[in-house]
Amino acid sequence: MTELKERAAATAERTLTLGKALNEGLRRAMEDDPKVLIMGEDVGKLGGVFRITDGLQKDFGEERVIDTPLAESGIVGTAIGLALRGYRPVVEIQFDGFVFPAADQIITQLAKMRMRSLGAVSLPVVVRIPCGGGIGAVEHHSESPENYFTHTAGLRVVSCSNPQDAYTMIQQSIASDDPVIFFEPKRRYWEKAQVETDPSGWLPLHSARVVQPGEHVTVLAYGPSVKTCLEAASAAAEEGRSLEVIDLRSLNPLDIDTVVTSVNRTGRCVVVHEAPVFSGYGAELAA
Repeated sequence: MTELKERAAATAERTLTLGKALNEGLRRAMEDDPKVLIMGEDVGKLGGVFRITDGLQKDFGEERVIDTPLAESGIVGTAIGLALRGYRPVVEIQFDGFVFPAADQIITQLAKMRMRSLGAVSLPVVVRIPCGGGIGAVEHHSESPENYFTHTAGLRVVSCSNPQDAYTMIQQSIASDDPVIFFEPKRRYWEKAQVETDPSGWLPLHSARVVQPGEHVTVLAYGPSVKTCLEAASAAAEEGRSLEVIDLRSLNPLDIDTVVTSVNRTGRCVVVHEAPVFSGYGAELAA
């Protein structure tokens, strides 16, 4: 009876911030699989700059939640070696602009090994990257580098926009045998919503979601821009305009069927992203 009560409590809806939802998702993945490790700068005793890994080292120990040196290339390189030995490392890049020292390991090693082996070698590495602006930070702390990785064959690239997807998608990414670049909108970390922990209703990792049905125009967004688009849809409704907002969720692979179905129906499309416009992800969507 006690076990049934605990399971019912675990599957109940809870109100969580996006950051706490990530924390709970990581915790659940570590409970379910002893091969899941967390690595990064200050992820252990401090719990991460944004406290996403708060309490995990205390509960799972220093061998599974590892405070690394300040060396992103070493962090990702070590994770690749661990993945080849059967572990599922989750590495945190402390800020978006800090990922570039690890670009060689991500692009020329992580993205290539599974492809070159035709799937015989698994590379279950998740690279968590807080992305975007909105927190008053300086250069190297407010970037949107997703296009570098969507351009790279062999990587799955996803971006959560709300607590539910944060909780769901981090676990699905960890379960993937392919490497996943996982973008987190840092200015949304403190926003709250209901989170359903029962996996029976979860969307697949690479499915887009229509978050606001509409009739007059399709608005495509992901990550930090989704809430902005929902606010715009509310404002437009007061003027008699009906906006359909789609949260892409996955950037590579892209759920093009959901996008095309919506645009065929509305006849218009607006693309919104927080990133450089020239050669940006929006250009791919527009094309």
